[in-house]
Amino acid sequence: MHKLPAKDGIRNYIVSFGFLYRNNFFGLLTGILFGFLMSHAGATTYDFHAKMFLFENFQLMIVIGTAVTVAMIGVLILKRLKVRAIATGSEVDFVKKPYQKGLIVGAMLFGIGWGMSASCPGTIPAMIGEGKIGAIFALIGLLIGTTAYGLLQTYLMMARRHKALNLDDENKVPPCPDNSCGS
Repeated sequence: MHKLPAKDGIRNYIVSFGFLYRNNFFGLLTGILFGFLMSHAGATTYDFHAKMFLFENFQLMIVIGTAVTVAMIGVLILKRLKVRAIATGSEVDFVKKPYQKGLIVGAMLFGIGWGMSASCPGTIPAMIGEGKIGAIFALIGLLIGTTAYGLLQTYLMMARRHKALNLDDENKVPPCPDNSCGS
């Protein structure tokens, strides 16, 4: 059995650990940077949100508009350069999502929640990091809403499947794709 000196074994372990979790480290560092920038811009301050919705202070609206503009230009550049993902090395694919019926209602609910809590999903972790207790309740509401959405989508998908199989009548038997039901 081959044994490495303790120093080399520890070094190899640290290097392999870092290599294995490099994507997580990268995500953590960019998340911390994003939270810092949001906090510095005032996006984690309740007063800025309230004043933005009352059209009294446009600082946060300017920050959001700048972010949208920079993101649009960035995506355009990334599409033209056909960039590859940092983590996997595969080409980044920009696929448009299809329109869903509940999009307008969902956007309205999102806006109402944002107006009531003065926080959006991106600012909640930064607010918690700043020690703002109200953000914990916004996080709980976000988790409950996300869970409710997932349950509703599952229910609707099952209802569509049920309807597609014509199981509305109790006497009907679902079709067997491999003809193994009769045996």
